[in-house]
Amino acid sequence: MSIVNGYIDYVRNQAIENPQKSWEKILFGFQANKLRTKVLPKKGISKGYQKLETMMMSLVADSLSRKGSYVWGNIFAPCEIMQCFGLNTLSIECLSCYLAGYHLEDYFIDYAQNMGLASTLCSYHKTFTGAVDSGVVPVPDYAVTTSLSCDGNLNTFRYLEKKKGVPFAFLDVPYADDAASVEYLAEQLRNLARELEERTGLPFEEEKLKDTLRIENETRKELMRFFELQKEYYYPGELISHLYMMMGMHLLIGTQEFLDLIRFMIKDIQTYPKFQGKRILWIHLLPFYQESLQKYFNQNEEYQIIASDIIIDFMEELEVEDPFRALAHKIIRNLYNGAYSHKAEMIGNLADELAPDAVIHFCHWGCKQASGGSILLKEKMQEKGIPMLILDGDGIDRRNSHDGQIKTRLEAFLELIGTEGKIC
Repeated sequence: MSIVNGYIDYVRNQAIENPQKSWEKILFGFQANKLRTKVLPKKGISKGYQKLETMMMSLVADSLSRKGSYVWGNIFAPCEIMQCFGLNTLSIECLSCYLAGYHLEDYFIDYAQNMGLASTLCSYHKTFTGAVDSGVVPVPDYAVTTSLSCDGNLNTFRYLEKKKGVPFAFLDVPYADDAASVEYLAEQLRNLARELEERTGLPFEEEKLKDTLRIENETRKELMRFFELQKEYYYPGELISHLYMMMGMHLLIGTQEFLDLIRFMIKDIQTYPKFQGKRILWIHLLPFYQESLQKYFNQNEEYQIIASDIIIDFMEELEVEDPFRALAHKIIRNLYNGAYSHKAEMIGNLADELAPDAVIHFCHWGCKQASGGSILLKEKMQEKGIPMLILDGDGIDRRNSHDGQIKTRLEAFLELIGTEGKIC
């Protein structure tokens, strides 16, 4: 057994047996992994993805080590506003993935269900709720969530407020994309800024928010340039690399640090060989632990995920001079908001731009939107002549993903697109 695996087992046991005393050990592991990514980056993956992993490990490890430096959120919470007050946003979904690194997701999920949470609730939410309820994870001073896109968000944050006293702001995102809806959400965002002023004792500076949105606009343009290049060049990464990119685009968007990384990746990718394999557009969540998917998408010259919809879920330029309305427009126009036909249309546009050889839609257990709308997306891809595979599983709970079934269906699909290109 390696030292790393031994420490993972040790922390898991400590979390179960001595939950109140395990947090420092978890943090030590996060900090050690941050150092490892800097000193001994993973072999075989590109320099850009190495730097991305270090950046995301640093965000989580450093934030959690400094009480008062972060708020909890879901991945669609407007981190741009929190950044104006020097606060990082840590999404509970991403934190659940980091806790899964200690193989604790099953224990926390079972703990949450034993406390009365429904078995049908999203496993990301159950993992995080179980981690807090069990006493392993300490609570922050504040949280921010949205009704986008999961109907479990409000209930989860309400539960944590009731059980652990964590106050939170809830942003009610309208389905309609019209002027009244944008103004309705913009006013909620203004109220959030005022609330953070009171909580932090710091004044809100609108120019800071405008500067953040300027950087965000540039980052989104540069990311699309990178995706275009990824059609042409082989850029070795791992399944989890795309999870880190999703974190960056939702938790660090608008920072100069993240923009500089994307620009580095644009230069770096052009030093790699031409890509001769099949280009995959990934839809929805990424089950980073799943063995068969790792086999085909970790450092594989035959198949490359060139983009994921959850990374680039908004593709327009923000109107910087009216920042609150711009953010409201961004959230409402997110491809995960509204009817699934809206999502299918936006993914269709993304497919037109990136020209993938195939699309893979991962339907995460507990996500009704993904499962219910996947057929609509498949019909849209059929119109465009793009083969699409629908996989069922769980983004975090290994017990809900059957490797044999995924392996059989994936290999059959990859064989089809490698030969006749028929629609699966």
